[in-house]
Amino acid sequence: MDIKQLKFLIALDQTRHFGQAAALCHITQPTLSMRLRNLEDELNLVLVKRGQRFEGFTEAGERILAWARTLLAAHDGLQAEAASCRGQLVGCLRLGMVPLASFNPTHLLQPLAQRYPELRFQLSSLSSEQIIDRLGRNQLDLGLCYLDQVNSSYFEVIELASTRMGLLHDTRFFTFEAEELKWDALGGLPLGLLTTGMHFRQSIDLSFRSRGLDPQPLLESDSTFQLVQAVSAGICCAIMPLGNGLEGLSEHLRVVPIAESVVHASLGLVLRRTEPRSALAEKCFTEARAIFGESSSDDND
Repeated sequence: MDIKQLKFLIALDQTRHFGQAAALCHITQPTLSMRLRNLEDELNLVLVKRGQRFEGFTEAGERILAWARTLLAAHDGLQAEAASCRGQLVGCLRLGMVPLASFNPTHLLQPLAQRYPELRFQLSSLSSEQIIDRLGRNQLDLGLCYLDQVNSSYFEVIELASTRMGLLHDTRFFTFEAEELKWDALGGLPLGLLTTGMHFRQSIDLSFRSRGLDPQPLLESDSTFQLVQAVSAGICCAIMPLGNGLEGLSEHLRVVPIAESVVHASLGLVLRRTEPRSALAEKCFTEARAIFGESSSDDND
C-alpha cells in the first residue's frame, strides 16, 4: 500500500467517476482501476461497486475511505510540518466558506499569497453545517461560516464583522436615488434570491416577514455567480451582502444598503481545536488573526 493508492480512492469519492478520477490524478483510467484493485487485493476486501460505470462504495469501502482521508491528511500535515521546520509554508490551504457573507475572501488570500508564494488554495462553497462537518472530519483546514452552528469547545474562532445586506443592481437597467433603501421599497422589484433554506436567504425572509411583506422572487439559485449573471442581464436585482466585492466585478454594478438589514448570526473564521490539524492550518489561522486584528476564542471562553 502506498499514499498514491489512497489518493486515487479519495479522487474516486470526489468525482464518482472512474475517468474523471483518473484525470484528476493525471493517470490513465486503466492505471487507476489497476491500482485500486491492487489495494483491494492487499486488504482482501471489495471496496468499489463496479458495473459499466462507478456504482458507489461497499460498506467496507466507506469505512476504508474514512481511514484513507485521515491518513492522507496526516501525510499532508507531515509535509507541511517539515516545511514549517524549514521556515516555509507550502501545500494547499483548504478553505470552506458560505456562499454569501460580508467578507471578500481576497482580503485573506491576497496577503497570504504574497507572503507565502508556494502556498496554494482550494475554496469550497458550502453551508455552515457542511463546513463544520468537514472541519470535524479534517476535510477542510479552515472554515468561514456563521457562528450560530459553532461550538467553541471544539473550534477556535476569529469573529468577523456582522453581515449587512444591500440591493445589487445594474445601473443600465435600474436606478435608485436613495442612499439607503427600506424593505417595503423592495416588494415591487424583480428580485433574485438564494434558494430557500440557505442561511442568508433565511435572514432575508425573516426581514420581510417581520414587516408583513411576502415578495415572490423572480429568480432563485444556490449559485452567487448565476445571480450576478441575472443582475448583469437586467433580469432582476439581488439582495446581497455589503462589502463582499461583487460590485467590483463590473463598472455597471452597484449596491445600495438596505436599512435595518443585519444578519443576526455572526460570521467567523474557524479552526478545529483537536488533532490532527496541520501546521499549515495553524499558521494561516495565526496570520488571519494578525490580518483582521482579532483574538481567537480560547479554552477559557
